[in-house]
Amino acid sequence: MITTCGSVLRSFARALTGPRAEPVLMFVEGAAGEGKSHLLQELADLPDAPEPARRWWRCGADGGPSEEDGHRPEAALWLVDDVHRADEDELRRLRGVLEGLGPGSAAAVTYRPEEIEVPGLPLGGTPMTYPGRLTVLTNRLAPWDEERVRRAAEEALGGSGCTAEAVTRLHERTGGVPRVVVDLLAMVREQWPAFTGTAVEVDAAGVPPRLAELVLSRTHAVPPEHRPVVWAAAVLDGPAGGDELAAVSGLGAGTGTGALLRALEGAALAELGEGRYGFAVPLAASAVRATLPGPVRQDLHRRAANVLSRRQPVDWAAVAGHHRAAGEGHRWLRAVERAAESAEASGRHEQAITLLERTLALPGLPPQARARLAPLLARNAVTGLRSDQTVEVLAQIVQDAALPPAVRGELRLDLGLMLCNQMGRSHEGWQVLEVAAGELRDVRSVLAARAMAALVTPYWPGVSVDVHRGWLIQAVAAADDSGDAAMRTAVLANHVGLAMSCADPEAWELVEQLPVQSTDPACLRQAARGLCNAADSAVWLGFYERGADLLAAGRDLSARSGAPYTEHSAMGTRLLQQWWTGRWLGLDKRCEDFVAATADMPFIASDAYVVRGLLAVAQGDWGEARSWLSQQGTFGTEKLPVPLGAAAAGAVIRLALARQEVTAAAEHARAAWKVVADKGVWPWAAELAPWAVEALARAGDGAGAHTMVRNFAQGLGRRDAPAARAALVWSRAVLTETEAEASASAEGRRSGLLEAAALYGEAAAAYGELPRPYSQALTTEGAARCAIAADTEGAPDAEGASSGPVPDAEAASRPAPAPEEDSILPVLAELEACAQRFTDLGAVWDAARARALLRTRQPVRRGRPPGRPSHADQLSPREEEVAQLAVSGLTNREIAATLHLSPRTVEQHIAGAMRKTGALSRRDLAHRLDATP
Repeated sequence: MITTCGSVLRSFARALTGPRAEPVLMFVEGAAGEGKSHLLQELADLPDAPEPARRWWRCGADGGPSEEDGHRPEAALWLVDDVHRADEDELRRLRGVLEGLGPGSAAAVTYRPEEIEVPGLPLGGTPMTYPGRLTVLTNRLAPWDEERVRRAAEEALGGSGCTAEAVTRLHERTGGVPRVVVDLLAMVREQWPAFTGTAVEVDAAGVPPRLAELVLSRTHAVPPEHRPVVWAAAVLDGPAGGDELAAVSGLGAGTGTGALLRALEGAALAELGEGRYGFAVPLAASAVRATLPGPVRQDLHRRAANVLSRRQPVDWAAVAGHHRAAGEGHRWLRAVERAAESAEASGRHEQAITLLERTLALPGLPPQARARLAPLLARNAVTGLRSDQTVEVLAQIVQDAALPPAVRGELRLDLGLMLCNQMGRSHEGWQVLEVAAGELRDVRSVLAARAMAALVTPYWPGVSVDVHRGWLIQAVAAADDSGDAAMRTAVLANHVGLAMSCADPEAWELVEQLPVQSTDPACLRQAARGLCNAADSAVWLGFYERGADLLAAGRDLSARSGAPYTEHSAMGTRLLQQWWTGRWLGLDKRCEDFVAATADMPFIASDAYVVRGLLAVAQGDWGEARSWLSQQGTFGTEKLPVPLGAAAAGAVIRLALARQEVTAAAEHARAAWKVVADKGVWPWAAELAPWAVEALARAGDGAGAHTMVRNFAQGLGRRDAPAARAALVWSRAVLTETEAEASASAEGRRSGLLEAAALYGEAAAAYGELPRPYSQALTTEGAARCAIAADTEGAPDAEGASSGPVPDAEAASRPAPAPEEDSILPVLAELEACAQRFTDLGAVWDAARARALLRTRQPVRRGRPPGRPSHADQLSPREEEVAQLAVSGLTNREIAATLHLSPRTVEQHIAGAMRKTGALSRRDLAHRLDATP
C-alpha cells in the first residue's frame, strides 16, 4: 500500500548488519488505514537480518514477550504494531525492551496519534530513558495523492473506467487514506461490473464496512449528550467552524465547545485546518448520517441551511440540498433558483445546468417553480455546453399547457437554438424558432427579436439566403422597438455573420460597430459572438490574417465574458484556418483532442472532424479519411453547416475520383452542389467546385459541369471573396483540361491543354497570394500536368506525326527522351518544387503522385552507368514510395493509379520492400519503415 523511504530502510539495514552498528528506534505514526502495518512488513522483509532476529509485538493482541522470557537475541529487529492499544503494563515492558536495545538492534513502533492516551507520547506518560547511543527517528505516514489513487484505480478497475472524474471523486471521498481507497475500489468493482468512470457511480458504491465500523464505534464512544456535534459534522459534510457545529447541533456555544473537545479526544472528529473540523475521511459522514432518525436528521438539515446561508459567499446549491432534506420544499426551490443564478453570473454554466436538470426532472414540481427554473436552464444551456439531455427536458417542458405563453415562447426559443447550434438538428430547430418568433411577437418583443435574430444565421441547409435577409429586416425592427442594448448587439452579431458569409461590401463596417468596450456583460457576450462569426466567415472567404485577428479578439472576449459555446466554436474556426494556411504540424492531434474534449456533444467539433478527414486524404490514409469525413457516425453529414458540408463533400468526391468511382463521384457532386445552390451563398462553393466540376466532366456530363461553373461565376459576381475566386479559376482549368483530353484532334488537345495550364497557373498564383500552400501546390501540379501533356502532344514520333496519349500506365512510368528544346525544363523544375512542398506539408499521397508525374518526363541524367542502379539491401526510391502509400492504407489499384504503374508492378514493389525490411505484413511494414533511419 505504501513504499517506505530508502533512507529508513538503509538505516535499519546498517543497524542489523554493521559490525559496530548503533541501535535505531523509529516511531511510525499514521491514522487508521494509512499503512502502518504494511510498513512493518516491509521492514520485516529486509534481506539483511536473519529470520530468527525478527520479533513481532502486536500490542493489545499477544501482549508481547513476558518478563520471564529471558531469551532475547542480542541483535534483533523489533516490529511493534499498534502501540496505542497497549495498556500500562504492556507499555512498561515495551519501554524496558526499547531502553535495552544494543548494537545491531533496531525497533519500529507504529501507532495512531489520534488514539494514544497522552497526546504526543506514544509510550505513555512515564518518561523513557533513551540510551545515548540510540538513534531515534520519526516517520509520519501521509495519505495518497491523486496520482497514487489513480494508479490504484487502474489496478483495480482497469484503464478504461479509470477516468479523471472517477479518480478525483475517489480521492475526495476517501481523503487518500490507502485502506479506504482499496476497500472502496473493491465495492465499486463489485457493484459496477461495467463501471463507466462517473462520480455518481463512485458515490453510489456506499461506505466500506471497515470505515463505517470505525467511525460509528468512535461516535458511540462520545457521551450521548455530546454526540449531536458529530451528527452536525455529518450533516454539514465538510470542514466547519466550531461555532457552526454548535449551531447545527443545537447545543449552543458553551456546551458545543465541550462536545467538540470530547469528539476530538475520541477521534470521532478531526481538525482539518485552522479552526475547521470534520471527519478525517469525508466518506465517513455518510455512515453517521445513515444512523440518524428521520426527525433528528431533518432538524439538523434545517439548522444547517440557516448556518450556510450566513456564510460568504453563500453556497446556494448546498443550502438548497439542506432545505430539501429538511422537507422545506418552497425554500428548496428558491435556493435552487438562487444557486443557478449565481452560477450563471460567474460563468459556471455546467454547474447551473446540472442542478436545474435534476430539479426539473422531478415529478410534481409546482407550475410556478417550473416557469421560473426552466428559462434559467435554457439560458445556461444555450450559452454553455450541454448534451441532448437538456434538449429532452426542455422539449417536455414546452408541452406544458400551464406555462404562461411568454415563458413557453422563451423556452421554445432556447430549445430551437440548442437544436440548431449544439445538436445539429437544424431542420427541427428552424421550425421551433419560427414558432417561438410568432409566440413572442406580441408578448415579449426582446425575446421575439432574439428568435428572429437566430433565423438570420445562414449556416443551416434548406433555407435560401433571401429568407435569412427577410428575417434580418424583422429582427432589426424588433430589436429597435425593444430598446434593449444586448438584443440590438445580438441582431448585429448575426447581421455580421450573414454579411461576411455573402461577402457583402458592408460586412467589415458592421464588424467595427460591435460594442467590444461595453460594460454590460450581456452585450459583451453578443459582441464576442459577432467577432467569432466574422472570423469564421472571413476564413471561409480567404481572409486568413484578418480572420486570425478577429478570432483572437473574439476568443479573448468570449473567455472574459463567460461564453464557452462561442469560445469552443472559435476553436473550430482556428483549426480550419491552420489547415488552409499550411500549419499542419500537430494539426491531426489538435483535431483529435478537440473531438475528445467535446465527446458529450460532438456537433461542436464538426470543424475538427472535417479538418482531420482532409488531412487523412492528403496523407493517403483513405480509410481514416472516410471515417472522419462522416463524423465517425456521431451525426449525419447532411446536418453539417453548409460551408463545412461542402468542404467535406469535396474531399469525398476527390476520393471517389482517385479510386476511379466516377459515377458515384458525380452523384455526390450533384447532391452537394444542390445544397449550396439552394442556400445561395456562393463563396461557400469554393471547397466543392473544382472537384464537383471534375466529377461531372469525367462522367460525361459536360453540360452539367459548364452549368456549375457558370452558376458559380454568376453567384460570385464582383464580390470580394479571394478563396472562391481562386476556386472559380481552378474549376475553369479542370473543365478546360477534361474537354481538351476528349478532343478528337491532337492540335485541339494541345491547345486546350496549354489553355488549362495557364488557368491552373493563374489559380496557383491566386492561392499563393492568400496564402494557401496546399491548394497552390495542387493547382501548380495541374499546370505542370497539362504542360507536360501538351508537350507530349507536340513532340514528333518516328513517323513525324504527333504522338497520342501514352497507351498504358506502365509505359507512362518510363522516362521519356529529353526534348530537343528546353521549354519543358522550367515546368519540370516547378513540378519538382511542388513535390517538395507536398512533402514538407506531410501530404504523402500528393507528393508521390507529383513525383510519379515528374518521372514521366525527367531527362535522363548524363554520366550514369548503363543499367539500373543496384539496391540489393536497401529500398529503391520507387519501392520506398510504393511502401509508404501501401502502409497509409491505399490498395494496389489505388497506388497504381497514383503512380502511373500497373497493379502487378505495385505488387512486386511491395513484395520487394517487405523482403528487404523483413516485414511480415503491411502493418508490420509500417513499423519497419518508421524504424528505418
